[in-house]
Amino acid sequence: MKRRQFITLVGGAAAAWSLAARAQQARKIHTIGYLSPGVPASASVSFTNALRELGWIEGQNIAIERRYADNRPERLTELATDLVRLNVDVIVAIGTTGPLAAKDATSTIPIVMTAAGDPLGSGLVASLAQPGGNVTGMSLMVPDIAGKRLELLKEILPRLVRVAVLWNAANPYPAIVFKETQTAARKLGIEVQSLEVRSPDDFNGAFEKARRQRPDALIEVEDPLTNSLHKRIVEFAAAEQLPSLHGVGEEVKAGGLISYGSSISDLFRRAAGYVDKILKGAKPADLPVQQPTTFELVINLRTARALGLELPPTLLARADEVIE
Repeated sequence: MKRRQFITLVGGAAAAWSLAARAQQARKIHTIGYLSPGVPASASVSFTNALRELGWIEGQNIAIERRYADNRPERLTELATDLVRLNVDVIVAIGTTGPLAAKDATSTIPIVMTAAGDPLGSGLVASLAQPGGNVTGMSLMVPDIAGKRLELLKEILPRLVRVAVLWNAANPYPAIVFKETQTAARKLGIEVQSLEVRSPDDFNGAFEKARRQRPDALIEVEDPLTNSLHKRIVEFAAAEQLPSLHGVGEEVKAGGLISYGSSISDLFRRAAGYVDKILKGAKPADLPVQQPTTFELVINLRTARALGLELPPTLLARADEVIE
């Protein structure tokens, strides 16, 4: 073989190998671990849709390993360890307990928390502006959310005296919201009745306690446990003729009276943006924790009529969605 032919042959082979290598790299599938303390929820669709808009398509360039604890917090450690064993590229962890379990399982794999209650107080990050470790993402915490919810109930029920608060005592975020509710209630002259739950087995006892205490209204503090069992909560409120206020609009669509809180779907969409940045090389320590920017007020007029309530027109005018 002549030297010129040999060089051409080698050069062509090298070019072909380079193209093949680039194609292989382009086809690389990144693996996302998805860790939830609860059960599959509609908000996760917002997350995958946002990933798709950013060019990350499941089955093409990403794979998602989903793990659900089914409202059994004791399972989170095992599930987080399983994702670490798979050596996923990033872990998306829901709520506060999900990221805490993931952080305990790894200090190197990036973790994007979604709707974490109190990331600073729970020790997930060193600060909101500079997380400083392998955890960043979306915080659910909003100052004075409890006070605003009580004010909404007073607007609907001017003679409100007693309110029962259903909250997950195993999750740091509902505990904070419950304490804020107590503080705001004292200023408004409202008595707060605590309905603590830690697992699905506790709900019947909490409902029976509410029947004995006969509150004027019910507040459900949002978290993966209460969200996943919202139908039971809404059915109980309807059976007891209790006006109910929820943290997530999904509960109102299921029959609750009113909801006010951060848009969970928006937090999941924004979490997808952080996953995108991390898969492209960004480090969690350099990505500040973001707080809610979108809030939703949803009202169910059918439920109001069933309860014999006439809602103020000014309240209806402020609502983001009114279910007729």
